[in-house]
Amino acid sequence: MQYEKLIEKAIAAKKLAYTPYSGFKVGAALLAESGEVFIGCNIENAAYSPTNCAERTAFFTAVANGVMKFSAVAIVGGMGDDLGKNCFPCGVCRQVMMEFCTPNFKIIIAQSPTNYTIYTLLDLLPNGFGSTNLSYNKQH
Repeated sequence: MQYEKLIEKAIAAKKLAYTPYSGFKVGAALLAESGEVFIGCNIENAAYSPTNCAERTAFFTAVANGVMKFSAVAIVGGMGDDLGKNCFPCGVCRQVMMEFCTPNFKIIIAQSPTNYTIYTLLDLLPNGFGSTNLSYNKQH
């Protein structure tokens, strides 16, 4: 899938965001290795800590549908309908990406379908903590 089309899906997902408190809307479109796309939007809660980010919404929807191999995610965000600034994933979302993605997983930070920058997970989470850190070494 072309990154521009993935960004368009993230923009559409942003319109679904539930943000009655901050007004800051985020959309994400997660591309599975199979070519399937899962969208996510941020969902706020009056208690704040139950709020869920767009990226995690997309990942958790994919996993709930039995998909756990991914190649890229496009992320857009801004106040209301605005897409004027880059919207990077928070630390918790980066950690979720670390759980399911390789270091070369592509993170597309977009302002529009034609204005975007591509990073890798390694770029945004160097020295990340993942499953390999928990692997038991039988050789001690």
